[in-house]
Amino acid sequence: MAEQEFTDAIALLKADHRKVEALFEQYEKTSGSAAKSKIAQQICVELKIHTMIEEELFYPAFRGKIEDDTLDEAYVEHDGAKVLVNDIATGSPEDDFYDAKVMVLSEEIKHHVHEEEMPSEGMFAQCRKTDVDLVELRDAMLARKQELMTQAETAGLPPAKPRAVNLQPA
Repeated sequence: MAEQEFTDAIALLKADHRKVEALFEQYEKTSGSAAKSKIAQQICVELKIHTMIEEELFYPAFRGKIEDDTLDEAYVEHDGAKVLVNDIATGSPEDDFYDAKVMVLSEEIKHHVHEEEMPSEGMFAQCRKTDVDLVELRDAMLARKQELMTQAETAGLPPAKPRAVNLQPA
């Protein structure tokens, strides 16, 4: 199942980061509701799948091996993004604040990626210093990612579910 283009689990996650960054750039340059909606939906699917494989497989593999605060912040950052992802996924470019939501999501993701990829002290740097087999983890993550991509194409993915932030009904 392993694709050789991703040398390990961190390379796979970094590739996801680059893909989403490119989609955000594409969104910013796009005009027209249909085109914006299509790109925004792609962003939402990519982020749902990415957060799921991180939260189901990657983050748990490093609990107790890297700083707990680093992992806890990542879960909370994901939850903030999930709120926007769900709004964007069910919205339309004609809605009030739609473009603003996409832009704020882009900013949140840039911050989160920086926290993960920061040299020497970022999450990924901490992870590389552990005894976790990053190739084995990559294989499990790729398998789960493929399942989720198939689900997205056939039945669709459910709304993103926050794990660390308790959303109170209005």
